[in-house]
Amino acid sequence: MNALTSGSGRQGGSDTLKITRYQLRDVLRSRWILLYGLFFVLLTDLLFRFGGSGERVILSLLNVVLIGIPLVSIVLGAMYMYASREFTEMLLAHPVRRRSLFLGLFAGLSVPMAVAFVLGTALPYLAHGGGAGGGWVPLAFLLGTGVALTLVFLALSFLVAVATEDRIRGLGLCLGAWIAFAVVYDAVILMAIYLLGDFPLERPVIALSMLNPVDLARILLLLEFDISALMGFTGALFRDFFGGTGGRLTAMGALLAWLAVPFALGMRSFGRKNF
Repeated sequence: MNALTSGSGRQGGSDTLKITRYQLRDVLRSRWILLYGLFFVLLTDLLFRFGGSGERVILSLLNVVLIGIPLVSIVLGAMYMYASREFTEMLLAHPVRRRSLFLGLFAGLSVPMAVAFVLGTALPYLAHGGGAGGGWVPLAFLLGTGVALTLVFLALSFLVAVATEDRIRGLGLCLGAWIAFAVVYDAVILMAIYLLGDFPLERPVIALSMLNPVDLARILLLLEFDISALMGFTGALFRDFFGGTGGRLTAMGALLAWLAVPFALGMRSFGRKNF
């Protein structure tokens, strides 16, 4: 702890690295990050053992990535921020920039979670030879999308935890956001299509897709596989409206905005918060 708070007159980047290293050691000492990585190792290995090829395994992992990663990220991110409250207050008593502290806290959680997912999925995939026949590109898209969803929902959880003092309320808001993105959104889209089927809905539905990071990730993955039966209405619209490459770039850009905006708002709220 003394090493962390010493040399506080250095530049903010040095403070960020110190905080990140300290938080990384703290997170890696806990068992949950190991269990998180082992879950993907066992799941990927079992999918191969039950006769899956590389592409089939990735398709089977699709729902886990789109549903499980956002849930785990947003809940653990909020719990992590609330549990770090005393640590945060202690550091703010020293000349540590709030921006550096926020960046260090975010990196200290996002890096091990992203690495656990990537290694937990890629290692058994590599061991079973899933990349044969061009299977590396779909794997890269799956891993990249999973990492992007991890960062997006961690940024959302940090924003909620900083803005909401009460822990129970903050966790409730995080779960509500996940339910809205992962479950309610599709129901709303289907209802709108059913009720307004006589009107041109292509552009409004594309605009609504931009408001859901989970749907953007799903579209991005399914555009790579080009599986029309699984794309759904929004995925088919992206493919027809933007084309293959244009649809991917549009989805990537919107997903990047979903990371940048909550992260920037969370950092701004953290800088103004009265601890």
